[in-house]
Amino acid sequence: MTDSEFEARATATLDAIEAAVAAVSDSGAVDIEIERSANVLTLELADGSKVVINSQAPMRQIWVAARSGGFHFAERAGQWRDTRDDGELLATLSRILSQQGGQPALLG
Repeated sequence: MTDSEFEARATATLDAIEAAVAAVSDSGAVDIEIERSANVLTLELADGSKVVINSQAPMRQIWVAARSGGFHFAERAGQWRDTRDDGELLATLSRILSQQGGQPALLG
């Protein structure tokens, strides 16, 4: 994958995450404020805690920082998979937001 291909895929993924989180928040399931600055997506939950998602071009990964720890996702067979436990990105984010927010937050 070239640098430009990675950037396009990572941007599309961040766009999809932003839209999925907005849909969950708009439904009233979980109160999440969304802030986006280029390749960094910051999600602030009602209790003031944050989840930060960003692309790491040098590593060709998407990183997630949450109260429960840091997660690195690499693209494999068209999906972003956790480099440690092979979890899928949206499923992991759903789990993180549900745990951190105290309410179910199912993305995508």
